[in-house]
Amino acid sequence: QSFLLVLDARFSDIELREEEGIPTEEFLESCYAIVPVLDKLGPTVFAPVKMDFVGNIKKVNQKFITNKEEFDTLQKIVLHEVNAGVAQVRNSATEALLWLKRGLKFLKGFLTEVKNGEKNIQTAL
Repeated sequence: QSFLLVLDARFSDIELREEEGIPTEEFLESCYAIVPVLDKLGPTVFAPVKMDFVGNIKKVNQKFITNKEEFDTLQKIVLHEVNAGVAQVRNSATEALLWLKRGLKFLKGFLTEVKNGEKNIQTAL
């Protein structure tokens, strides 16, 4: 359970920028911090989740590194892709963020089940 406290601190340490939103670099670092946890939870059961998660982190990071100053928040990345008409294109950073959000929500739900005492991994999933 102690690793959950560390991760909680990671995401909650991210300082939202009033008008601009969520800092991209800090968000990606927090996402990367979850990857080893997936291995600990069950390298076999969570292998597909981990692959999906890492793939989506990389897609967002690839967009970020093309222009770190312009894409310093997640909102700026999404707005840029929406304005360029590529937000809904397969493998866009916007699509990757959507799947990252879904993955994080799934993981939170799973960990909540475990925290609440569920011993059966399949049931918790």
